[in-house]
Amino acid sequence: MSKPIRIALTKGRLEKDTVGLLEKTGFDCTAVREKGRKLILPVPDANLEVVLAKANDVITYVEHGVCDLGVVGKDTIMEMNGKFFELVDLGFGKCKFALAAKKGTDFYSGYGIKTIATKYPNVARSFFETKNMDTEIIKIEGSVELAPLLELADGIVDIVETGTTLKENGLEVIEDVAPISARLIANTVSLKLRHQEIEKLIKLIEENL
Repeated sequence: MSKPIRIALTKGRLEKDTVGLLEKTGFDCTAVREKGRKLILPVPDANLEVVLAKANDVITYVEHGVCDLGVVGKDTIMEMNGKFFELVDLGFGKCKFALAAKKGTDFYSGYGIKTIATKYPNVARSFFETKNMDTEIIKIEGSVELAPLLELADGIVDIVETGTTLKENGLEVIEDVAPISARLIANTVSLKLRHQEIEKLIKLIEENL
């Protein structure tokens, strides 16, 4: 048997959903479910090896070829702009990037430079470039909703799932930026060298989506 295809999964909800999908496909993921503290886990009947990592690291491992495949959110893909193939929209982990501001704000009025707070500066920059708008982007690591409340920013670009946090903090969505869901990505070299094996796996996954 050839060496296992190595697939990096984003820890947490995407990991659980991907494992569920692999089990639906008929693979035995017992080792992954009972992982303990292990970070590399076998799925022997699929000739797979699962690597558990943070979202940004999933892309790094796939780009550098230490993992053949990866499952990561479209948000991380959009922010990191890496060199890899995006193969399948897995349809889970759904949410969206949105532009939000204080309730009742006429965000697009006036000609001044808008200040935008975000954890995703590249996504925000690209969005406002398409509108030919001058913006100052401020990167925030924690609760980005604080920035408009403290009058650090005119608006925020963030991931919105239900919108509850925005509402509770007196903010509202001004405009949707982009839909987000989990994607299957592949290393460019792996896709050439292991094309048949990867194609076979993709076919199984797609049949069970």
